[in-house]
Amino acid sequence: MGIWGWLAENWFNVFGSAGIAGLWLAAIALRGEAKARRNTNLLTITTSRWEIWREYLHNPKLDRILEATADTGSQPVTAAERIFVTSVILHASGTYHAMKDQLVIELEGMRRDIAQFLSLPVPREVWKRIRPLQNADFVAFVENSK
Repeated sequence: MGIWGWLAENWFNVFGSAGIAGLWLAAIALRGEAKARRNTNLLTITTSRWEIWREYLHNPKLDRILEATADTGSQPVTAAERIFVTSVILHASGTYHAMKDQLVIELEGMRRDIAQFLSLPVPREVWKRIRPLQNADFVAFVENSK
């Protein structure tokens, strides 16, 4: 019996093994692609964050946002401050959901970052206003970050 005879008798086993090997190689390729996509998503999130905070650096109307002594009772939150803080919170929400869906590498310091930001008077006041508009799981994440 030559190679053709052996192949005729064992074709199912040969192609079955080749199919398993192909699936294995495809799984390895998909895993590498997913890792690369998570890294790309992290770079996109980082760039977006920088663009938001660049506005803070170039807009003196936003100086009060990071002041621990800002008095929102005597000087209410301005429209510019509200819009900026809302942008930061929406960015955090998007990042949280991307991490939850494993679309980005988990950012270990995100809870501390949110807690520190929302401990400031202006961001805390804006959070109180927009909290009811956020997804429940993100609200729980934020509230448990304190």
